[in-house]
Amino acid sequence: MPDITNAKILILSTDGFEQSELETPRDDLRAKGATVHVATPSGDAIKGWDEDNWGREAAADLKLTDARVEDYDALVLPGGQINPDVLRVNEDAVALIRSFVEAGKIVAAICHAPWLLIEAGVVEGRDMTAYPSIRTDLKNAGANVKDASVVTSNGIITSRNPDDLNDFVAKIVEEVEEGRHLRPAA
Repeated sequence: MPDITNAKILILSTDGFEQSELETPRDDLRAKGATVHVATPSGDAIKGWDEDNWGREAAADLKLTDARVEDYDALVLPGGQINPDVLRVNEDAVALIRSFVEAGKIVAAICHAPWLLIEAGVVEGRDMTAYPSIRTDLKNAGANVKDASVVTSNGIITSRNPDDLNDFVAKIVEEVEEGRHLRPAA
């Protein structure tokens, strides 16, 4: 089992991410010793959304198309309405997410980010949660929707909103330390 201090974790995001849903996992996982990189479509810094207005920038470490699944133990997908809605029409982003799932890597999505899992075609038959307004989308895509702070389905982690971040990050650590998850494609 890999220790979190040896883990490499990728966060995939673009402008309009929910501020805390990128910053908390990034900062908490780094504080626990993990190497955490942020990938963006352009490779440039992105701007968050903080409650009801634009928030702070997050530096990017690499361009989305330069991210390689084999270099990472886990993928984290922050929510917010804008970020996942923009990324779900980005073919490179969707392909990267699908590749993480197919490789048995940990994939963690919070708030509206399960939209990306739907777009990647990896939710059918899995237990999941999300922000209330997209739970019907998950159900229609074949997920078993739960209302809990964190739901895990064989290494795929979902949470509802910023109030769930402590449970979300704790579950990422737990799942990374369990190692690779062999799973059937959805």
